Order: sequence, then C-alpha cells, then structure tokens
Amino acid sequence: MTNVKKIPLLLTGLLTLFTVGAAGTTTAHASSAVNSYIDSQNIKPANVTSNVWKGFPKNAYRHGVGKPEGVVVHETANPSSTIYNEIAYMKANYKNAFVHSFVDATHIINIANTNYLSWGVGFPGNARFVQFEQVEVHSKSAFAHEVSNAAWYTAYLLHQYGLKPNRADYDGKGTVWSHRAVAKYLGGSDHTDPVGYYSSTGKKYFGQGYTMIQFYQLVSSYYKNDFSGSASTASSSSAATKLDKVTYSKTTETAKLSTNYSKYRLYNHVKNAYTNMKKYSWSSVKASTGKKVYINDKGVKDESGSTWYRITFSTASGAKQYWVYSGVLDIDSAATASSSSANSSSAQ
Repeated sequence: MTNVKKIPLLLTGLLTLFTVGAAGTTTAHASSAVNSYIDSQNIKPANVTSNVWKGFPKNAYRHGVGKPEGVVVHETANPSSTIYNEIAYMKANYKNAFVHSFVDATHIINIANTNYLSWGVGFPGNARFVQFEQVEVHSKSAFAHEVSNAAWYTAYLLHQYGLKPNRADYDGKGTVWSHRAVAKYLGGSDHTDPVGYYSSTGKKYFGQGYTMIQFYQLVSSYYKNDFSGSASTASSSSAATKLDKVTYSKTTETAKLSTNYSKYRLYNHVKNAYTNMKKYSWSSVKASTGKKVYINDKGVKDESGSTWYRITFSTASGAKQYWVYSGVLDIDSAATASSSSANSSSAQ
C-alpha cells in the first residue's frame, strides 16, 4: 500500500528507459502450498505491458547512485477495486502518492518510468526503490497467478538494473523489500503490506499463510531460471542443464487418491527431472477417488520444494510404477512405515 504523503526528492542521475520483455516460465520455490501449486500447474507469468503516463513527475534516485537499489512490493488493501480502477485513481491523485506498476492475476502494467523515483514509501525509500502494487484477488487460481506475476516482475526489475536477489525483510539490507520492511528499517511510513494480504489469502485458498520468505524464494527461482544465464555459459546440452534436481528418499507408505487427483497426471519419472518423460492417463489405471495405492519412493525437488511420490496400484511383484505430484494423494499416516532418512541422494 503506497504512502499517502508526498515526498519528492529532486536528485541528479538518469538512466535510459527500460525495455519490456516477454515473461518466461520457471519452477516455483519453497515448501509452500502456493509455490507448489504454481509449479504443479505450470503457471506462466504475464507479459509486461508498458503504459507509461507522462503526467507523473520525473525525480532522480538518490545522489551518487542514480538508479534503483531494489524493489518494494505493495498491495492496495482495497478488496473491491480492479487494476484499472487503481490506475485511474493513482493518476488522479499522484500528488499524494504513486507507484511504478500494478499487478493482478492477468496483468503486469507499468504506468510510471522506473528510471525515476515514485512516491510510495516516503523518505528515504522513495529515492532507492522501484515500487509496484498488487490488486487484491479472490480465488485460489487468481492468487497463485498474481503471486507468480509479482515474483517474476520483481526478478525482471532486478535483472533490468543489474541487481541480484537479496531478501531485506529479515535485516533491512537487500534488494527485495516489503512495505513492512521499509517501514521497519528505514521509516517514512507505518504500513505493513503485503504481509497481511499474503497471510490471509494464503490461508483462505491454500490452508497455509503465504510469507515474504516464500515470495522471495519464488523471486530467486525466476531470477535464476529466466535471467541469470548467458549464451557464453550455455552448453550444447542445454536441455539437460534445465532439468530439475531431486532429492530422493526410500519410504513405504499407503495412500488413497484424493478428490483432486484428476487435475494432475501420472509420469514415469518425477516431472521435468528426466529427458524421457512419459505421461499416462488415469483411465489406463482405472482410477477413482479413494482408490488405494502403495508408495515406495519419495522425491523433493531441490529448487521448488515440491514433493513427488512413486506409487503402484498393487503389491504384486513387477507392478507398474508411476510418479505423481503430492496433491494426488491422501497419505494414510497411520499405516506409514517410513524410512525417508535412508538412501537419500541427489540426481538430475
């Protein structure tokens, strides 16, 4: 949420206008229900739409630096507005406050030139950071898409200005800031967004509050996958270098197919961890909600933190094995005889 007090800072130092690129895809990060959903659903961030309004003032970032030193993540704290309502309101009231961009489930819209500071967090943060607002959304899918857009856009801005991901919320030093962190460590306002919105919306739709730690991990994942590579370091086997690394652990458990099983697929390996990936239909195994399965291996993606299980549909010797995302299963904890600490290994 932007600060309501106008604090213009007329400093020297300009940069050329940034270019707008197309959004890529990446795996999500962290042991987070939201990030795992983004991963499992292959959610793709939106493209950046440039719609810069010439009416915003053009004040330079702080003297001696002349460019953004990080990104501040906001949310509007308005449950009934739309992204276009917010943009129109900000243009009409920019003398009180404005940010550079707005994000929702389907848009990343840049409205103010990021080479000049905005008035979103007060002094001294205004002179240091690019700032964008997230519009409140109201469904599981919309929240996941919005978080994906916001994290990818943060990574995009860091790359644009030659910055590396570094979470500021825990010590007040870094490049990825919430408004709460700015208020706590730099002053200038008393707002705490987007922390409350993340927590309440995560709990509402995913049964788990979303946090800035998890958001930062998603930013880092996008940055690593979409922005940190270069042609000089790419090998002829570039497809192989993009495979997810997985840590495996042997386990013996039973489970049942969840009510959501049909939203996912069966695979011959952990998805995106091997080159020869095969998919199987649920009809080929005569699946149904509540059908019993037997787990004999577990894999956790090193980068995304998403969990996968290798299952069979019978205990017969030679029963065909399939890998499934954890959301497919309701694990029978009472019947679990896990040996998950044994035989742990890391592989591509």
